[in-house]
Amino acid sequence: MQKIYAAITAVNGYVPEYVLTNQELEAMVDTNDEWITSRTGIKERRILKGEGLATSDLAVPAVNGLLEKRGIRAEEIELIIFCTTTPDMPFPATANILADKIGATNAWGYDLNAACSGFLFGLATGASFIESGRYKKVLVVGGDKMSSIVNYKDRATCIIFGDGCGCALLEPNEEGLGIQDSVLKSEGSGRNFLNMKAGGSLKPASHATVDADEHYAYQEGRTVFKFAVTNMSDVAAEIMERNNLVADDIAWLVPHQANKRIIDATANRMGISADKVIINIERFGNTTNGTIPLCLWEWENKFKKGDNLVLAAFGGGFTWGSMYIKWAY
Repeated sequence: MQKIYAAITAVNGYVPEYVLTNQELEAMVDTNDEWITSRTGIKERRILKGEGLATSDLAVPAVNGLLEKRGIRAEEIELIIFCTTTPDMPFPATANILADKIGATNAWGYDLNAACSGFLFGLATGASFIESGRYKKVLVVGGDKMSSIVNYKDRATCIIFGDGCGCALLEPNEEGLGIQDSVLKSEGSGRNFLNMKAGGSLKPASHATVDADEHYAYQEGRTVFKFAVTNMSDVAAEIMERNNLVADDIAWLVPHQANKRIIDATANRMGISADKVIINIERFGNTTNGTIPLCLWEWENKFKKGDNLVLAAFGGGFTWGSMYIKWAY
């Protein structure tokens, strides 16, 4: 019996129209363009403006565009895995809200929260459903409205994050193309350095938590940077070693867009030249679960069937991982 692989057969993305530049941030907090650019590589980020708009509203145009590309109807989707740190509501799942908004009446779904590694974890999870033969069309969405949990008085975090969403369709493949391997890791002690302190069962919302600004993303930058540089690089190298890959075998590195210096360190560890590294952090910032699918969307027309891609991510908590994919179209 031919082995079934889970292949990405379509990708799409969406970012809001409003552009928040470094120059605008200079008027909001004590920072400047040179400082932001030299430390993060970010020049601008997109922000979802408007009353009553949430993460699912970023996903709707992204997914509708994917369905149109692939030439399928929403009713054909069997499972939706929505990877997000900023769900529309604590419950119901944003995956269910999205299914209703796009008319995916035959799909069940759930949200997956692994911070910035979420889309990678979602692909690995979705692949299992495809490889088992249980489903033929699994939609993995990665998106966040990070502006909803960013404190625009905190110069350490407000410069980093933006809003955006990307998505990928997984389908069976018997040519040996698709997801080949993944290395996924987590370390719960990292919760002390990158988190949102209030709003969960540990610290429910109250006047005190709101007054203390505890419903915003918090980051202890130095610790997070050191851990990310080491572990994202290590896991990217590990996926190559496990699959007997050398730098020349890799067509593209698709890294999480958190910090240009972390991306450079990962590429250097892998021996990958800069022209093989996908980077859009300067225009979108860190869209958390959206970074990797947005990269796939923007570079889709440069990929060739059979190309070897390595995806790598790092997120709060901590979570991190890498994935080896043979591009399927």
